[in-house]
Amino acid sequence: MLRNIERSADSAGRQAASESVSGQAREPGTERTRRLRTWVWLPALLILVLVLGACSKSSVTSTNADDGPGENTVPWDYRIQEGSVGDLIGSDMTVLPDNELLPNDNNYATGQQVWTLQSMSATLTTDEQGRNDVQLSGWTTLKSYPDEAAAKTDLENLKVSVTTDVDVVGVYKTEYNGETRNFAVLELPSGNRMKQPIDTSRYDKLKDVKTVSVVLEEVHDFADYDLAYAKFRGWAK
Repeated sequence: MLRNIERSADSAGRQAASESVSGQAREPGTERTRRLRTWVWLPALLILVLVLGACSKSSVTSTNADDGPGENTVPWDYRIQEGSVGDLIGSDMTVLPDNELLPNDNNYATGQQVWTLQSMSATLTTDEQGRNDVQLSGWTTLKSYPDEAAAKTDLENLKVSVTTDVDVVGVYKTEYNGETRNFAVLELPSGNRMKQPIDTSRYDKLKDVKTVSVVLEEVHDFADYDLAYAKFRGWAK
């Protein structure tokens, strides 16, 4: 009886030792598996970070024909209009003479003189051949003001004149009815390329340069000020 107990204890001890050794033998394999999983996931996480980073910059508007066909809507122009308050409809009002419905935020009375800020946008479409087409929207009233000075302050912030250097894509000459015409092609900061007629003197100045100083008008979006579209307004010198 004692021998049987000793044999059972000895057998149990060997089994426990075997399991201990087996567990120790399996552990390196488990560690390698964990490391392998880590190395598999790291590239995937890196790709995800890069994609998210690219998406965060997607609001930048490019209208370069080299980017291929596409469509972009950009702010194009603003203006101030003088009018008067017509009908009061609940918390809104109509503004004459066009009967546009606006919120009556300043508690205007019927017949009171007001100034309104209006905006126009443009849809720029680039086709397969790289040709650009511009479709202008109608005027949309954005906001009312009790005096013209306040309206002009907003207008000056939305249409900003800047002097900067832009890339000269090239210059070329054409002939029409026996007359020679000169043109310069510029690339603006927004990425769009535009051409301007130039005289012979400016043609000679631009034919061998890479950049030129120009005056641009930055038209900012009313709802998202960081979105702006640059328009050529003349030569700086």
